[in-house]
Amino acid sequence: MEYEFRIHPMKTAKISNTFQLMKRLFDVNLALFLLIITCPIILMTAIVVKIESPGQIIYRQERVGLHGKKFIIYKIRSMYTDAEKAGPKWAEKNDDRITRVGRFIRKTRIDELPQLWNVLKGEMSMIGPRPERPVFIKEFQMNYPNFIQRLAVKPGLTGWAQVNGGYDISPKEKLKLDLEYIHSMSLKSEAHILCKTVKIILSGSGAR
Repeated sequence: MEYEFRIHPMKTAKISNTFQLMKRLFDVNLALFLLIITCPIILMTAIVVKIESPGQIIYRQERVGLHGKKFIIYKIRSMYTDAEKAGPKWAEKNDDRITRVGRFIRKTRIDELPQLWNVLKGEMSMIGPRPERPVFIKEFQMNYPNFIQRLAVKPGLTGWAQVNGGYDISPKEKLKLDLEYIHSMSLKSEAHILCKTVKIILSGSGAR
């Protein structure tokens, strides 16, 4: 079933054109740089993923982006191909659907690297609320009426909620942190989130 998500014009984030331009230039330059230097890592990971379990190397999934526009997100597959035979399910800690290689690439965030292509295409930003699947947004919106307001800005590869709890926080906590980010977006906050992201990647914390 198709779900449509629309943000009321009066509730969209008020962001200056200058900030948006600077943020986009930052996104493009950093994404391009990271894609170039991580290409060998992506290729080696792709080979190992293919050797360990059958199925496509790159996992494609529909997500909801800016103002409710849907797009296809790219990730290196970290689960077995029949992971959702029982229906959509949020990843859990020690999830038995995740492969051995998958656990490593999730911990190191290598599985997220293909999303740099989403950033270059303009569907995502380096920093912003993580994009959710339509079915989960519909579910969370029923329990938390403001959840859809996360769509007021472009989704990100990392974000304020990710560096303050990651996968271990509830949808309600995620909403609170994402709205805090949206209401206080600035170059300073972007730099702060980026620095915290680097620390988390190096420590391997918050993954599941």
